[in-house]
Amino acid sequence: MSFTQAPYHNPLVPFSGPIHGGLKDGHEITVNGSVLLTGGNRFSVNFQCGFTGNNIAFHFNPRFENGGFVVCNTKQFGSWGPEERKMQMPFQKGTPFEIRFQVQNEAFNVLVNGNHFVQYLHRIPFQQVDTISIEGIVQVSYINFQPPNYAWPPAPSTVITQTVYPAINSVPPVPSAPALPNTMYTSPLYPLPFSTLIPGGLYPSRNIIVSGSILLTADMFTINLRCGNDIAFHLNPRFKEKAVVRNTKINYSWGSEERSLPGFMPFIQGQGFTILIRCEMHCLKVSINGQHQFDYNHRMKNLGSINQLEVSGDIQLTHVQV
Repeated sequence: MSFTQAPYHNPLVPFSGPIHGGLKDGHEITVNGSVLLTGGNRFSVNFQCGFTGNNIAFHFNPRFENGGFVVCNTKQFGSWGPEERKMQMPFQKGTPFEIRFQVQNEAFNVLVNGNHFVQYLHRIPFQQVDTISIEGIVQVSYINFQPPNYAWPPAPSTVITQTVYPAINSVPPVPSAPALPNTMYTSPLYPLPFSTLIPGGLYPSRNIIVSGSILLTADMFTINLRCGNDIAFHLNPRFKEKAVVRNTKINYSWGSEERSLPGFMPFIQGQGFTILIRCEMHCLKVSINGQHQFDYNHRMKNLGSINQLEVSGDIQLTHVQV
């Protein structure tokens, strides 16, 4: 019987933590976070044998240098082996990411933002790995451990993978979340108001991403996660009030508003934005432009019934992923 390890939430980087029971064939470890804009040009995820760092079975090391590339390597008894370099950079500074490390008998298989990126053949038996460490220019939202033989929810029938951003006040391409079970919708510009189903509803680990550009004369815009006539999560940036209002509407009655933010108003008129809404067991975690802003505790407990996304207001909508 497979043991499911609890995830690490918002660990401070540099981070090092145990992988209980070690790695097994079919194991999948997901690292979700954002690349910082400043502080250096590298970060790494290491699968180690012990806490000392003298033996690292898999060193995954994106470097924002010389056009950007990713180094993969193994360290044995304190000595690095020959580097394997992938001369592509799937990450962008200031944007969120998701890395899935799939453990297979012969290799680590790595997916970045739902797309296969690299395969790294084992140089040390993966069964010896008992620790994961992360360092460098990243903010980590969570590290999740998926045991072997996990049953994924059914995949949607259609996944569209091209995203087009307008030239005016555009934001950088947004990394996609896992291809299973998320669906990506793309268009040069969406007509507003926009509404779409969320296949399968919400559940822990589901991501919803909304990107666009705010009009120079914007007063407000709204994102709603709905359950029939009820609104489980109402996100409403208001520029005159310099506030981001959150609320829930049940049986046509609004609850108490939440407005607290860790700093200044994160949205700016005339500029692009990316909102990542991450569903967790007890709350929604909301990041704006790669920075975590707030948690919103679930007021509607039947997450699976929250199955509709609405977007409206004074924006140009360019990217939706549910």
